Order: sequence, then C-alpha cells, then structure tokens
Amino acid sequence: MSAPQPYPYPYPVAPRRTNPLAVVTLVLGLCGFAVLPVVTGHVALAQIRRTGDGGTALAVVGLVLGYLAAAAYALVLLLVVAGFVVWGGAS
Repeated sequence: MSAPQPYPYPYPVAPRRTNPLAVVTLVLGLCGFAVLPVVTGHVALAQIRRTGDGGTALAVVGLVLGYLAAAAYALVLLLVVAGFVVWGGAS
C-alpha cells in the first residue's frame, strides 16, 4: 500500500474588487456635495449588483451623506427665503 497523499494547498482566493464609483461616491459625499454623490451612488449600487464587486458600504455611506447635504442645503434655502419674507427683504 502506498502512503496517503497530502491534501493539496488551497488556491488563494483573490479579494473582491472594490467598485471605483463607490469610492468616488464616498469622497463626494465627504466633500459636501449633494447631487453628485446621489447620482453616482445609485449607479455604483446598480453596478455592484450586476458585477458582484465590493464597495456596497462605501456607496451607501456616500448616498446618505449626499442626501443629508441636500436636506441641509434645502433647509438653509428655506430659512433664507423665510427671512426675506418675514423681514421684508433688504432695504
């Protein structure tokens, strides 16, 4: 009888590629942009679902930051308009 064969070494698993658009979304969200991270975030999530890339968390965080920035800009605009209405504008 022959000696038992050792188990072969497992092949190293390549790490999943991070979607570049997800990284762009996060950076734009951190920079305070509102519309750009929302658009790129939704496109990145669609690409991630289609290709299986990594970076879902990056895209989601960038999307949340983009939506928060849009809400903040809308609130500031609303307060400025309300201020002009209440105080009668600049005179």
